[in-house]
Amino acid sequence: MKKKNYIYVALATALFVGSCKQELIVKQDPTVTAPATPSKGSASFTKFVAVGNSYVAGMQASALFNTSQENSLPRIMAKQFESVEGPATFNQPDINSVNGFNPINSVLPGLVLGRLFLFDPDGTGPRSAGPAAAKTPQVVATCPASVTTPAAPAPFNTADFPAAFAGSKTTLQNYGVPLIYLAQALTAATSGPPPPAPNPAYSPFFSRFAVTPSPDGTNGSSILIDAKAAAGTFYLIWLGFDDVLLYAATGADGVSAGTYPMTAAATFQGQFNALINGPSAPSGLMTGTTFKGVVGNIPDFTTLPYFYTVTWNNITLDAATATSLNSNLAANYNGFLDAMVTNTIITAAERDKRRLNFVAGKNGILLSDDVGFSTGGLTDLTPYMTGPAAGLVPFALARQATATDLVPLAAGSFLGTCFGGSPTAINGVSYPVPDKYILTPAETGAILTRTAEFNASITAAVATTGGRLVIADVRTAYNNFVAAKAFISDNVMITPSFAPPTGAFSEDGLHPNSRGYAFTANIFIDAINAGFGAVIPKASLAAYSGTALPVSPL
Repeated sequence: MKKKNYIYVALATALFVGSCKQELIVKQDPTVTAPATPSKGSASFTKFVAVGNSYVAGMQASALFNTSQENSLPRIMAKQFESVEGPATFNQPDINSVNGFNPINSVLPGLVLGRLFLFDPDGTGPRSAGPAAAKTPQVVATCPASVTTPAAPAPFNTADFPAAFAGSKTTLQNYGVPLIYLAQALTAATSGPPPPAPNPAYSPFFSRFAVTPSPDGTNGSSILIDAKAAAGTFYLIWLGFDDVLLYAATGADGVSAGTYPMTAAATFQGQFNALINGPSAPSGLMTGTTFKGVVGNIPDFTTLPYFYTVTWNNITLDAATATSLNSNLAANYNGFLDAMVTNTIITAAERDKRRLNFVAGKNGILLSDDVGFSTGGLTDLTPYMTGPAAGLVPFALARQATATDLVPLAAGSFLGTCFGGSPTAINGVSYPVPDKYILTPAETGAILTRTAEFNASITAAVATTGGRLVIADVRTAYNNFVAAKAFISDNVMITPSFAPPTGAFSEDGLHPNSRGYAFTANIFIDAINAGFGAVIPKASLAAYSGTALPVSPL
């Protein structure tokens, strides 16, 4: 069977389909409306301070780097506040790195990778326009076919582990820290001690600019302590997204070691109340202060292109391959399922959901479903796969994906590879991919339910502040953006994808690009204007760049 690199097929389709067909545009004379006079309303923007996680830090393309920080959400907002007495300076913990550090992909010892970029390794064919990490070395695949991918070219041939921040830590205004749970904003352990100490809360991104890095995980700076000490007159507070997003992005694989569970709803409620109104040391941000601010709620993860760029039926087969798979793999597995029904091990309904059927054209990804279609999941058939059926053990929880399954972007580089070096065991085709590469309907529903519970806690906490805080409903705005499929402002169209030139998201499919952060900043500005009677002009989307075109070493 020929190797098919399914991730590049999917991304090439997402990037280029429909780019050639243009509709006739009828020019109309614009209606000119005099701009309203900027006003701060009842708020003060003389010192703007932001606290949050990846979106507040300015993370793009799975990394924090110079350009991403320069176009962070709070920095864009600060520029708009200049028209209402906000200062021209907004101090951030500059990363001083062209390609930054990629904490998601830098998992191998000694291999420090940077931001993602769209990489066209050979300039032609279905491998075009896939995401690659800066400083990635040459990669040679030998199964199921020999494919050589060149190393990341300049200027993407460097990356840097975060160095200590050399500027003034006491004048900082952006306390956004990538990839942190809400709990990590409340503890000094996030600032230290670093490895080899067993400190799961530690963040190299925060430790580098914490006013007093903790030597023992108990004493010293926390994000809450340092952000409150900054004594802003207006705050952006946006925390809690990673408490569900990290779980979703890793395929809801939180039960396994080394992955990210969702925070319990009651735990989140207590932590968010402590962040805002906590009376004990370290006291909440609003305790003993007079500032006003805006709080972002948590978007549904399903509005991020990371979860819908790779389709559920991503496996394309020719007629001969489909026939071969049906005659061998499907015949054996389906016959075994029939025997399980005869012996009352599973129901006929479960058998029908698990039957394999391969066709010429698009096919559902073959997966191992640990959760299944119901609360109890599929029946684990391992105990019955003995004797002549022993070879079916990898298929003990197997089924093909349906339109209700979501496929995280990370699965793309795994699909079509060989399991154990065997050219007959192709992941997603003839060998089931692990559940962590797929989000089943049950998993998706659980994550969305938890997100709604978190948002209810955020709304309740903000309601106790007597109007000092208002909510920016990012969740609704992102859902509307995806439903509309496009948004136009300043004669610039953006779409909910990372495909250039219109995509509003960066190459990781999780974080906005600079233009997407401007779009998000305007959601917060709308909430501020409505909540405090202000007239703050919106950021111009035309002033910020989108995702760059694919790079080729050729």
